Amino acid sequence: MHKGFYTLKWEGDSVSFIDQRKLPVEEIYVSCRTYKEVAEAIETMVVRGAPAIGVSAAYGIALGLIKSTDTEIYKYEAGFKEICDIIGATRPTAVNLFWAIERMKKAFAEIRGRTSSVSEISAHMLSEAHSIYDEDINVNKAIGRAGSSLVKSGMNILTHCNAGALCAAGYGTALGVVRAAFEQGKKIHVFADETRPFLQGARLTMWELMKDGIDCTLLSDNMSGYMMSKGKIDVIVVGADRIAANGDAANKIGTYSVAVLAKHHNIPMYFAAPLSTVDINCPSGGHIPIEERNLDEVRVINGKSICPPDAKAVNPSFDVTPNSLISGIITEKGIIYPPFESGIKSLFSGGDL
Repeated sequence: MHKGFYTLKWEGDSVSFIDQRKLPVEEIYVSCRTYKEVAEAIETMVVRGAPAIGVSAAYGIALGLIKSTDTEIYKYEAGFKEICDIIGATRPTAVNLFWAIERMKKAFAEIRGRTSSVSEISAHMLSEAHSIYDEDINVNKAIGRAGSSLVKSGMNILTHCNAGALCAAGYGTALGVVRAAFEQGKKIHVFADETRPFLQGARLTMWELMKDGIDCTLLSDNMSGYMMSKGKIDVIVVGADRIAANGDAANKIGTYSVAVLAKHHNIPMYFAAPLSTVDINCPSGGHIPIEERNLDEVRVINGKSICPPDAKAVNPSFDVTPNSLISGIITEKGIIYPPFESGIKSLFSGGDL
């Protein structure tokens, strides 16, 4: 939940999402009454952002089980597998999707070991989804607290894409850092890249920041280098959709360009993400699958072509920033600094930073 809006919410027999495709012009909520509708909401970007996708997946699975008409346990189990497969096929890059599915599979196996009651299993799975939702908000607030130590009063912060309350169950990752600093009374200013082609920065980040009363300015994507050269940017904080075991990070397309410019201008750049975004089984960024989306997202804006209709285009939704360009990774357990591989390994083995 967040002030004046919510990203997603369990409604008893459905999952409700704010339609992020319509913002900021319209604040419309979409009600999904089946798991297939939840899958479609994820795929079509009604809901987006790695943590939010994970929570949505958990609720979609719970919804599918609650709405299941299978009373025989073997059919119910087969249906559970199909639900997971369909939701898992929606978006390939955001690892939180697969993290949530695996967590729900573990919860299913745990309750299945104790009962064959379909109703008991469904209730347990919904409880697990609620836990994932609640934990996501707490984790994001912990990320905000950890990252706020990097933000000093008077700083200008650049962010790319939207890693706010709209990308999570609430509060946000990169914007969680911003919110925490703002709540601490620090005077800050945020520059938001527009983030073509889906304009998450222009449509969503500016909308969120303005709702919170946080001073902010919109930049077109090709302005950030100029602003850096003029000394207008003090620190950069972005989110992530998947972080490899060596610290390479996938985020919205254009992030890599910002990182290269930041390195040239000696501006620190941080990635803020929960540990569920870290893929410990992915050795490096070269192994992260990059989603390719519909080319008309590039060629068309608001239903109007901005180029010849048969123009060639490419539309990778993400790019990968190598760990050599990253100053630190802000997690709920603290900030991981280079060398990232040892820091990440320490956290996943139960150690401290």
